[in-house]
Amino acid sequence: MSVQGLSEGMKPFRICNPPLSRRLCRVTVKFEPLALLSIFLCLLFITSAQVFAQDTLHYSGSTLSRVDYHHGQLKPAIGVHAVQTMRANREQPDKGDGFGWTYNHAPMIAYWNGKFYMEYLSDPVGEHIAPSQTLLQVSEDGHDWTMPEVIFPPYRIPDGTTKEDHDGVAKDLDAVMHQRMGFYVADNGKFLALAYYGIAMDAHDGPNDGNGIGRVVREINQDGSFGPIHFIRYNQGWNEENTDYPFFKSSKDKDFINACEELLSKPLMMQQWVEEADRDDPLIPLKKQYKAFSYYHLPDGRVVGLWKHALTSISHDGGESWEYNPLRAPGVVNGNAKIWGQRTSDGAYVTVYNPSEYRWPLAVSTSKDGIDYTDLLLVHGEITSMRYGGNYKSYGPQYVRGILEGNGTPPDGEMWLTYSVNKEDIWVASVPTPITAEAAGHANEVFDQLSAGEELRLWNTYSPQWAKTEIAAMDGKKYLTFRDKDPFDYGKAQRIVPTSKEMHVEFTVIPGQNDHGKFQIEIQDGKGRPGVELIFDEDGRFKTRAGYRMNTLTEYEKGESYRVELDLNTETRFYQIKVNGKEKGPKLFFAPLDAMERVVFRTGTQRYFPNAETPTDQDYDLDNAGDEDPEAVFYLESLVTY
Repeated sequence: MSVQGLSEGMKPFRICNPPLSRRLCRVTVKFEPLALLSIFLCLLFITSAQVFAQDTLHYSGSTLSRVDYHHGQLKPAIGVHAVQTMRANREQPDKGDGFGWTYNHAPMIAYWNGKFYMEYLSDPVGEHIAPSQTLLQVSEDGHDWTMPEVIFPPYRIPDGTTKEDHDGVAKDLDAVMHQRMGFYVADNGKFLALAYYGIAMDAHDGPNDGNGIGRVVREINQDGSFGPIHFIRYNQGWNEENTDYPFFKSSKDKDFINACEELLSKPLMMQQWVEEADRDDPLIPLKKQYKAFSYYHLPDGRVVGLWKHALTSISHDGGESWEYNPLRAPGVVNGNAKIWGQRTSDGAYVTVYNPSEYRWPLAVSTSKDGIDYTDLLLVHGEITSMRYGGNYKSYGPQYVRGILEGNGTPPDGEMWLTYSVNKEDIWVASVPTPITAEAAGHANEVFDQLSAGEELRLWNTYSPQWAKTEIAAMDGKKYLTFRDKDPFDYGKAQRIVPTSKEMHVEFTVIPGQNDHGKFQIEIQDGKGRPGVELIFDEDGRFKTRAGYRMNTLTEYEKGESYRVELDLNTETRFYQIKVNGKEKGPKLFFAPLDAMERVVFRTGTQRYFPNAETPTDQDYDLDNAGDEDPEAVFYLESLVTY
């Protein structure tokens, strides 16, 4: 930062360069009275800027996301496995959540008693339109999840609150669920699940205005059963006399009461409740309506707080007070979706959010000290079709939450996240630590020869319920297996490799059929742009893309093994190709690449809808939204690059 003051008293001085610069201010000035005042003001400004530079969470990296691409043209964090835990289905409820409800959102995740627990709220069609309930899913490994189970059911507003229907008839009104906090593990070992019953009189009314009924709690027992539902906090005008669930203090379980009281004594826990609680609730330290609070501790005991719109502040006393009113984190691009922050098992820090004014992609930024964030990497860069329209349904992977401090530590050391896609389907993702986008070496994976659990350690996978992408056995041999029966989505796996201008790629595929299904293989650059595309097509032909046309390399048969070898050169834009040892080249890249960084396998064609011009509110359902295609399966035996 530089300041120039001039000796002719009234001439202006100027301040230049970004205020977050940590460089010292160079002052060149003759010491006359007006110039001295200028210097004083400058130094005051510099001191404030340096405080914010050092003590305010900020992003100092140069990578930005491009909303024209679902993946934002970001480099993937290596080893992310994204798994769909629940796929909404109105037509076939038993293949979805059991109810056929299609608005599913705001999931929360915890790890307790050797299992993952994830809850999310659900409405029949759209946001803030009753009835509403909270569902729970459980998993031992984070990949295979139980069928959703109701943990907090729909709740009829007990005082006879009514709303007129289209015919002008007054009907009783159900509460609407809304929650910013899902779980709490007490010091005595009690595991509590929480939710909130609010009131929304119409589709544009929100339940997080402090005028709802109150927050409920129940225990999850070690055997998976649930304790009775109690209110843990009422909103104004509600109490044990005019609600249907008892107050927690009436429980006969003293340990349960102690666990609830412990929770109520924690300022950081209470801060999560601010939007839904009474506006003057004495338990809420910071009463201003900053939304969707998350936080983490620094080694010196300070707490970094995060809210929607990338607002941030720091607390020195465990959340009882905040150093300054939350301000927009400098350099962090984020709209009105949640931002998540935590310390990871390797001692680093992360923020996870949508780095755009849209709700895609989902990205992670890393920091060594929890203040200065330096990079931006991809976690989830896929958007499936929104099959069901609904009130306030937004496209993209959004409303991310991780495992809050105190809510368990998975033994694998990975960061676990949960989020919804299109406010319709529920997902989790595991992110290995330390988080990196740089490949340590080329691929050399023959899946049957790798140790159990290690086969996909360096792979990024995208695995919907109806297009599972996972290690599975066929005839006693392990393959990376792609099973796809989803008309609206695909399975995907990609291997990040060192940046190369020349590269040899060889892989072996066994198609399970030759009359339906697609299996695409792409060579991409670091921004996810393909230059070479091969496809086992649904007409029984193995093809390569040549501009806007596809050229047939050979016909293929189901159950046969196909070994494909590629020698690629980005400078000449040519590649040689062999199929089972037979020359099929040379071929030309269909699009130029400066270098190659990814090998991608996918059971469908890359999507470009929605885009920046797409209206965010979809008020229609897609045709045959609950149907499934005949299943296609492809087995990837190996991948080797050098």
